[in-house]
Amino acid sequence: MAAAAKRVPLPAILLANDLLDGDVVFATAGAAGTLVWTRDPAQALVANDDAAADGLEAFAAAGLRGNTVVDAYLVDVAIEGGHPVPRHFRERFKTLGPSNRPDLGKQAGEGIASAPKG
Repeated sequence: MAAAAKRVPLPAILLANDLLDGDVVFATAGAAGTLVWTRDPAQALVANDDAAADGLEAFAAAGLRGNTVVDAYLVDVAIEGGHPVPRHFRERFKTLGPSNRPDLGKQAGEGIASAPKG
């Protein structure tokens, strides 16, 4: 029997890449309790328990099947200033943008959608 995949520690968010443009997207709450994708990491829905993490994983699976996202996975986060911040460098780097130009990318306030993508 194969061992079950180990889940990241909670709290966690769901991170993926948009299939068409490659940008990093995050699962967030949409209208009527649905989940949608957003480019704004501050809007990422935080799973604090296994049931919420299961819901995010189901949304990731649907996105993969529907060819809207690739490389979807849960990321453990810390809550800083009321917003989720990935604990690991790779994922933190993905939320910011190019490290060689801090005047560009998400760390400069560019490309962050105010409305969820769905």
